[in-house]
Amino acid sequence: MTNTRKFWTLRYIIINATYFAVYSGIHAYASVFLLEKGFSNTLIGITLALANILSVIFQPFIAGLIDKQGKLTNRNVSMASTALLLIGSVLLLLIKSGIAVIFIIFALIYMVQMVYQPIITAMYFEYEAAGCHIYYGLARGLGSAGFAVTSFFTGRAIGKFGVTILMILDIIFLTIALIVLYFFKKPKVETPKAEKNEVAHNNLFSFIKTFPGFMLFVLAAVCFFFAHNAINDYMIQIITPLGGTEAQMGTAVFIAALLELPTMALIDKIMKKISVKNLLLISATAFLIKTLLMLLAPNMVIVYISQAMQMFAYAVFIPAGAYFVNQTMARLDQVKGQAYINCSITLGGVFSSLVCGRLLDIKGPHFMLIVSLAVTAIGLVIAFFALKVVAISRKTTLK
Repeated sequence: MTNTRKFWTLRYIIINATYFAVYSGIHAYASVFLLEKGFSNTLIGITLALANILSVIFQPFIAGLIDKQGKLTNRNVSMASTALLLIGSVLLLLIKSGIAVIFIIFALIYMVQMVYQPIITAMYFEYEAAGCHIYYGLARGLGSAGFAVTSFFTGRAIGKFGVTILMILDIIFLTIALIVLYFFKKPKVETPKAEKNEVAHNNLFSFIKTFPGFMLFVLAAVCFFFAHNAINDYMIQIITPLGGTEAQMGTAVFIAALLELPTMALIDKIMKKISVKNLLLISATAFLIKTLLMLLAPNMVIVYISQAMQMFAYAVFIPAGAYFVNQTMARLDQVKGQAYINCSITLGGVFSSLVCGRLLDIKGPHFMLIVSLAVTAIGLVIAFFALKVVAISRKTTLK
């Protein structure tokens, strides 16, 4: 690795690592934080659903503005998002009571962080095109490692210091992120002009008509992330009947996130032997197996094994999905493509929050996981046909 590449990669690693460290506090420990503040499972579900719905609306909108290549750049949006998250975390640290106020602030910062996520990925492709060579897989994998380490120690820290430690850690990581982003300036290079026949499809219906297979795959991914979000958002409720604690929840999250690192770090080499299409199908199958193991788990050992499937599920999906966008669409649609991939995660969270919070209160975690497994199986079937449509579309375009 050259010194220049090390320099760009190191800073991009810090951006990813701090983002996912904060993601741990806001997302992985959302239930723990909100339960402590007096929220019911149903109200937690409503809070997360609202946040996800808002992010689904704003992600393509912001992406469309960035794709126009004006003053609203990936870096500027990243800095603004980080600043908003920092303000929200400070407010949640200072506010000791008031469910309505906490509901609003938490929903907003949850939403902002989801809007911000695809922009980090789009920023990599933008900087790479400008000659700022970055090892994406390594950086993204170390981002997951940041999530893993934070989650592991946070679970234990909550037991000693209470849930306020979540916001304290978020404030520290967000401050570091804001400083690094400020100095993460792309060199001034002439941006290649769009080809004469290249058109930005900012309208949703135009985008669907142009990329039907891609959007069908997004629908499939919504199904995968229904179960993925159900497990992440309600992990404490799932493991409590098995004798699990917040500390063991931290271990479970740590295992899943840490095992993402080797897969993501090696993704460039893996893609030389396995196509992006096949990697996405492998990922879909792994999501199914992970949910099945969680459903059948009689103890924490099987929960940990289920979490280990993350290295074939989420760890494959994220980089493969990013490259899938890059291979499927032209430059003027790529930020939107990344946004729609992230929207699949978000929409999965919407339906998961709306349905699973209620299922937990009425039927319990076992039935919630049965529903999640069925939804994931449907997603696997849709993904298979979606990737067939993409392959056929490419052949037609080439002709």
